[in-house]
Amino acid sequence: MKDKPVVIGVAGGTGSGKTSVTRSIIQRFADKSILMLEQDYYYKDQSHLPFEERLQTNYDHPLAFDNDLLIEHLELLINQEPIEKPTYDYKIHTRSDETIHVEPKEVIIVEGILVLEDERLRDLMDIKVFVDTDADVRIIRRMLRDINERGRTLDSVIDQYINVVRPMHLQFVEPTKRYSDIIIPEGGQNHVAIDLMATKIQTVLQEKGQTISKENS
Repeated sequence: MKDKPVVIGVAGGTGSGKTSVTRSIIQRFADKSILMLEQDYYYKDQSHLPFEERLQTNYDHPLAFDNDLLIEHLELLINQEPIEKPTYDYKIHTRSDETIHVEPKEVIIVEGILVLEDERLRDLMDIKVFVDTDADVRIIRRMLRDINERGRTLDSVIDQYINVVRPMHLQFVEPTKRYSDIIIPEGGQNHVAIDLMATKIQTVLQEKGQTISKENS
């Protein structure tokens, strides 16, 4: 039986650069023995609700996530079993019928705004990271993403940020920084911190008696 995979949590506010940090770390490993488990894929299924009610969903609140399923899947991967990862359709505001087959890997990165909020998730992590980026940068990134990728209007994005995203960040996301082992300022632009994270992952793997090829940079 293989050793337990290294599990890394990467949290931070919306638009902080969590995904960029995660992808940059993944790119540093050449043999693909690392996978990303996105909390955004684990929003609760809302197909039982009328569309108008789905529009009222607060996606920045802990209760929006199906952490039970996320934890179940993470435990399966830790036990070297594959999963069918759910997907979410933001246009109809509910879970899609499509799933993504995911095989276990030596390193699992769990990424999302609130992955450090749930103690059950934290207990499964070997390394906990918080990506800390200034609010003005985060709101601009959020605007670009929601307008270009999710079909939102500028007014709706601003209204949502002021009335939902910002208060939820202050109430739920920012406090989870205290649980982190490592804080990375400025997200994907912080190449020094990302290099250090890749080195740390390599060290943890070696301590577990595993080997992983690191891409030359």
